[in-house]
Amino acid sequence: MSVLYEITHRTAYRYTEPVRFGEHRVLFRPRESHDLRVLATDLRVSPAAAIRLIQDPQSNSVALVQPLHAAAELEIVCTFTIEHVYTNNLELPVAPSAVLFPFAYSVDERLDLEHYLRPHHDDCEDKLGEWARQFIRTDGPTATRDMLVRMNQHIRDTLRYKERHEEGTQTPLTTLALGTGTCRDFALLMMEAMRRLGVAARFVSGYLYDPSLDGSGQAVTGAGATHAWLQAYLPGAGWVPFDPTNNLMGGTQLIRVGVARHPAQAAPVAGSWFGKPEAYLGMTVDVRVERKVGLGHAAASTIGPIEIPTRLPATIH
Repeated sequence: MSVLYEITHRTAYRYTEPVRFGEHRVLFRPRESHDLRVLATDLRVSPAAAIRLIQDPQSNSVALVQPLHAAAELEIVCTFTIEHVYTNNLELPVAPSAVLFPFAYSVDERLDLEHYLRPHHDDCEDKLGEWARQFIRTDGPTATRDMLVRMNQHIRDTLRYKERHEEGTQTPLTTLALGTGTCRDFALLMMEAMRRLGVAARFVSGYLYDPSLDGSGQAVTGAGATHAWLQAYLPGAGWVPFDPTNNLMGGTQLIRVGVARHPAQAAPVAGSWFGKPEAYLGMTVDVRVERKVGLGHAAASTIGPIEIPTRLPATIH
């Protein structure tokens, strides 16, 4: 079963007076594979800009945008039409060698996965490691996938989602201490916990559709905005998705855009501007994810516009 989506992602930066812009890195385009096809794309920038499309080291599609003129507003609007085929993490068979935990990657796999096995944050007192080990069974063998499924659900059930518009991501230990976080905080927590257990994991950014809008499923948290989750690499199954914010493990709701070793590499927009620091007024983000359910009919996850007033200097993420 496949689903068609139309996605519009608008980001606008506002200033009190015209400023000059450096190059901006735009990561909006959905990441294609056997389960996701991009059927149409459009990228509009105001003021006029020179645009180059490249693939980064993770093979993400990135637009390098260089505005050509000074302006009091920079607007970047991306639209896409995609086809997303249903997949279920739990239906993908795991290699016999990895069914039970602990397991070992092959030599070739380990070489390719090295950066996704190495934790990004320190855990000097082994607090995160101790938290991660609670999902290893003590009453018998531990099934690898079941262990990750329990971790995914535990985060959804025990931590509280709290929207935060500030730049950056909390450390995993901060998220555990606070008991709250955003989707990107929960994704980072689970990713780092997996790595502490020797399971390769990578950060994923993208979009999330809310199926309750068309009656096809339950409401989810974070729909209509940019969303974050993670993928774990399991021999035999490959990269499989886990969304600890909503306890999702596949389907057609998760629309991936970029994958990364850590969250900072997956910022939707990153760039610079030149002018008086006090000239910066803020950023507005407006995302619409529309599911095409029939000719002339649609249901949409929307957010925004969200006004994000900040006092950031030249670099904006």
